[in-house]
Amino acid sequence: MRTSIATVCISGVLHEKLEAIAAAGFKAVEIFENDLIAYPGSPADVRRICADLGLTILTCQPFRDFEGMPADKRQRTFDRAERKFDLLQELGTELLFVCSSVAPDAQGGIDRLAADFRELGERAAKRGLRVGYEALVWGRHINDYRDSWEVVRRAGHQSVGLILDNFHIQARGTELATLRSIPGDRISFVQIADAPKLQMDYLSWARHWRCLPGQGDFDLVGFMDALETTGYDGWLSLEIFNDRFRAGSATSVALDGRRSLIWMMEEAGRRTGRPVRGAAPMPPPSPVSKVEFLEFAVNERDRPGFEAMLAALGFTRTGRHRSKEVSLWSQAEIRLVVNSEPASFAASYEITHGASVCAMALRVDDTAATIARAEALLDTPYGVPVGPGELDIPAVRGLGGSLVYLVDGSSALSRWHEVDFVPTGESGREPLLERIDHVSQTMQYEEMLTWLLFYASLIDATKTPSQAVLDPGGVVQSQVIESGLDRPERGLRLVLNGSQSHRTQSARFVTDFFGSGVQHIAFATFDIRAAVSHMKAAGLVMLPIPENYYDDLEARSDLNVEEIAELRSLDILHDRDAAGSFLQAYTATLDGGFFFEIVQRDGYQGYGAPNAAVRLAAQTRAARHPAIPRGRS
Repeated sequence: MRTSIATVCISGVLHEKLEAIAAAGFKAVEIFENDLIAYPGSPADVRRICADLGLTILTCQPFRDFEGMPADKRQRTFDRAERKFDLLQELGTELLFVCSSVAPDAQGGIDRLAADFRELGERAAKRGLRVGYEALVWGRHINDYRDSWEVVRRAGHQSVGLILDNFHIQARGTELATLRSIPGDRISFVQIADAPKLQMDYLSWARHWRCLPGQGDFDLVGFMDALETTGYDGWLSLEIFNDRFRAGSATSVALDGRRSLIWMMEEAGRRTGRPVRGAAPMPPPSPVSKVEFLEFAVNERDRPGFEAMLAALGFTRTGRHRSKEVSLWSQAEIRLVVNSEPASFAASYEITHGASVCAMALRVDDTAATIARAEALLDTPYGVPVGPGELDIPAVRGLGGSLVYLVDGSSALSRWHEVDFVPTGESGREPLLERIDHVSQTMQYEEMLTWLLFYASLIDATKTPSQAVLDPGGVVQSQVIESGLDRPERGLRLVLNGSQSHRTQSARFVTDFFGSGVQHIAFATFDIRAAVSHMKAAGLVMLPIPENYYDDLEARSDLNVEEIAELRSLDILHDRDAAGSFLQAYTATLDGGFFFEIVQRDGYQGYGAPNAAVRLAAQTRAARHPAIPRGRS
């Protein structure tokens, strides 16, 4: 199948949209009627612009409220269709895109509607044009693709075909068995969209919440499998209505659109065992078995203080880079790289963002295969200069211009810490922390779907339902991606956060950080009480939790008074789910908004969501009144 996109998917005026669509690598476009109406030039001008950009115009849509009109309005409806035919010919395209009528006075009856389309097909054929019919899920009489297919079938005209839009099928949960029986040559056009599962009216859902494949909850693989059965080999086009996309970058959304189609077609073929026509070949996604290391960009001035904090967290400097101002800090399974090398990627990142996480390394099954997959998905590879005898670790560009390194356990890359670093001989103490539990990335709200797609398409991962977290300054939307949690090393837990309010901590982090990035890292421990006690004794400042939290905890939990008193003294929060209990504590927030979290999981699978509002309020209070104690006796 060939892929295209509708101009309604992205922001900007028409010529900006067309340029972004062409730059993303699309070769065809649907022009949305409102974009053309608002354009100051003629349809012939639009045709020339598209030709110059290498874009084929597939249709100008939609044509509304055509079928079933009463006798006194029927002729006017056909006159409108003839004018639309004129427009299509001026644009150099041939498909009249008819969506089912929502007109209050439209009349029903399959045979009556089929007769309207038979006549419309005759008129189209005389001009060398075609007609496609789409069932809107909120259509007055036709709101089911099975009924629109019956209208097309009874119309019995070679110039009249069916238009399928998976949103209008899957929003209602309509079965796909009928689709499998429709001949592919009777399908004129197919539109595709994903969406989160929501309980709301169809029109609002469709107009504001559609998203790109891989960003929502629809079973697109099931739809594509049914479509493949028909033998259809025409255009597959994105039609997305989404407020985030309207506020975002046209170039970014267009590129994401192409990436999402590449991913969806490959995913459908791989999962069904029947390759989709036109799908790009690529290696399958690999699960992430662990976060291999996190790299901090820190300048020489800030380095002593930063490394003192790592020491208070229980880390030991175990290696010095062979040729660069880079050190390796380790504890149990955790490895942190501190990079102060001048004239390096880390140095340029630090100039923009301050001391921060500039890179994350993920362990996958096969590095070369994952890099090949990244390139097929239009991700951006990045090469880091290396010295003689040093490893060249492959990377792709990640969130906010950071890097995502990829290593595996079967090649020389697995020995990166032995090859690139000389042991310091410093002896480590008994570890306080075990492993990296999760990494939290904060971004512009409009970027969240982009990075969700980036991770979901590149690696073998699942996403949990999005959650709204209350911050004193507004609402923060949080989305979790997990991979390889069945692996011995516990895989990857990644939390994506964004907020539309400029007053939340997430929004302030993005502003202060000059972009999106890692806002906090959670380390898992086997004994959080001992770990936090040691950290406090070493001078690490923890986030004060208000007294009221522990009073409430005593009332709602089964913890005894002594247990709660100990948690209170250490500023540790508690939660429980069906699988077990969860304890968490936070360091004070550093300049720029970054902080660490310490967690202890006893079977618990979540992220302490019930405590998030308490933590955010405590951080807000600490930022506004850093000298005010919390009032303990």
